[in-house]
Amino acid sequence: MNKPWKRFSLLFGIMLMIFAAGCGSDDTDQKSGDETSNYSEAVDYTIAGIEPGAGITVTTEKAIEEYDSLNGWTLEQSSTAAMVTQLSEAIENEEPIVVTGWNPHWMFAKYPDLKYLEDPKGVYGKTEVIKTLARKGLKEEKPNAYKILDQFHWEVEDMEGIMYKSQESGKDIAEVAKKWVEEHPDAVAEWTKGVDDVDGVEVELVSTPWDSERASSSVVAEVLKSKGFNVKVTPVDVAVVFKAIANGDGDATLAAWMPVTHKEFYDKFKDQFDDLGENLKGAKIGLAVPKYMDIDSIEDLQAK
Repeated sequence: MNKPWKRFSLLFGIMLMIFAAGCGSDDTDQKSGDETSNYSEAVDYTIAGIEPGAGITVTTEKAIEEYDSLNGWTLEQSSTAAMVTQLSEAIENEEPIVVTGWNPHWMFAKYPDLKYLEDPKGVYGKTEVIKTLARKGLKEEKPNAYKILDQFHWEVEDMEGIMYKSQESGKDIAEVAKKWVEEHPDAVAEWTKGVDDVDGVEVELVSTPWDSERASSSVVAEVLKSKGFNVKVTPVDVAVVFKAIANGDGDATLAAWMPVTHKEFYDKFKDQFDDLGENLKGAKIGLAVPKYMDIDSIEDLQAK
């Protein structure tokens, strides 16, 4: 009488163990899925962005349209400073956040664990270059200035280093850039090769007000000054940058991000300025998150 009951109890116990194991596996899988979903909920389906009209702002608006995973999301348009403040607070508290990211920018120097989300649809493009554009006629009218602009080229690390030092020290980027020029005579010698000194020839550089472009404009301004030029740097909205160079209201800009970020503005005026080519390789834009967020792609986010 006892043997059948013992066998039944043993069999029943084994079945319970199998069932429990199966349930445990499902819970783990569900938890993994929920974690991804919770990231989206935790940030309230909102991307922390920067100024309206910025290249990355326009591109992120396109990304929201292109990706099903961003359906119902909002791009919070504010300022670069406000976005970085949000990012700093989130990282300090190890909270989830999705931001519009680009480099060169000092935030990647300060937060090396910041990562770009993969962009399978290629909305943000791959790596970008920053180009130098000059107004028509500059080469003939101010050949020495043109030559410096044409020969100027530096690295992502150079630009980010100036931005980060400015941020950490509280000094203005122009002041840090001047010191950088003093400490890099070999680079300056390369950019000024074959350039004659002048006496007070005026040059106006047109730039966006962002730290990356302020860094390059400030460095080139110092180099031009070292050869006797009287230099003015005018910060304006990105759309005005291209219009100013096309109309001859400014001499040159070092702030054209291509082939994606500023494509719309570039294409509109491309026959009205001289393209001197890239002054920096390896620029990038996209959506960025801290590495403690266990996601890798824009498609890992969840629609609202």
